[in-house]
Amino acid sequence: MARLPDHIYRILQPVLFRLEPELAHRIAIALLARMPALDSGMDAPELGQILWKLPFSNPIGLAAGMDKEIVAAHGWQALGFGFAELGTITPRPQPGNPRPRMWRLPEHRALINRLGFPNAGMHDAANRMASARLRGLRIPVGINLGPNRDTPVEHVPADYAALMAVLSPFADFVVINLSSPNTAGLRDWQAPERLRTLVAAIRPEQAAGAESGRRCPVLIKLAPDLELEKVAELCDLITELELDGIVATNTTLAREDCGVASAYEGGLSGEPLKLRARSIIREIYQRTSGRIPIIGVGGVSTADDAYEHIRAGASLVELYTALVYEGPRVVGRIKQGLLKLLERDRVNSISEAVGSAARKN
Repeated sequence: MARLPDHIYRILQPVLFRLEPELAHRIAIALLARMPALDSGMDAPELGQILWKLPFSNPIGLAAGMDKEIVAAHGWQALGFGFAELGTITPRPQPGNPRPRMWRLPEHRALINRLGFPNAGMHDAANRMASARLRGLRIPVGINLGPNRDTPVEHVPADYAALMAVLSPFADFVVINLSSPNTAGLRDWQAPERLRTLVAAIRPEQAAGAESGRRCPVLIKLAPDLELEKVAELCDLITELELDGIVATNTTLAREDCGVASAYEGGLSGEPLKLRARSIIREIYQRTSGRIPIIGVGGVSTADDAYEHIRAGASLVELYTALVYEGPRVVGRIKQGLLKLLERDRVNSISEAVGSAARKN
């Protein structure tokens, strides 16, 4: 599948699109799960970076939500991703929300989902990650963490602490998901005092890892629906708490502001989210003076999309919806396009491009 020609995917796509979206998703994941731990080839050095002491051979990553069960890690490596964010994983297994819970919006090149963190729980995820490492997984992997939907509010920090204890030994970084719109009350944890409480709960687990010689970076994933003043407030707290990075952004509940008219409930991803996500990326970069690495997510399907997120302040970018509409070759096309854009602008590396547009204002 890593070398699947574009014309073959154009033939397969209409067949997949006749299927219910979640079924098509499961079929694609099942195919990827059967792939061996292949390398897609050497990336150009201009695309490489070191972040959190980790080598990223290129800045294009898989967004969380595509591989919720951590079953296809080798497939993402074979497709040429520079890294992958897997999950969301919860402490205990849960089925997620009732079906149907995923819809395509082809006219907008978008998806809406209200999956609700379906997964087999943190112990299953740890076993899968251990197996993937043994089988030759080499790209950096982040694990996206979330609480169980039935966890009482006062126990949510304990959920994140348990996840950190079990999964951080297998992750290159973890992402604290506070921004999914499909788990009731989760976005309330983007309030500064609540975030402070949550970070205090996971600190001992991060410290324990550091004492054993392996400190796992912790990133916070924010919603695109936050007001910019709220984003600035959170940036100040994240800086104070010395967290390692920010993922911007999750899916959006907005519709009219994104030019979408749809009665489906859930988070909107894809092309309509692009400019909203980019404005949040720029705000974070400027508020933190570029001191905190940002993973930019939302509407990335071309090299130009990725490059403009990077120029707004993202060191890395992620995609998900583009795989549905563009097929598996989209990763290679974006990487080749980025090289041409760097050459056009006489920029020597991706690192040099990060925040170049945000710094001009």
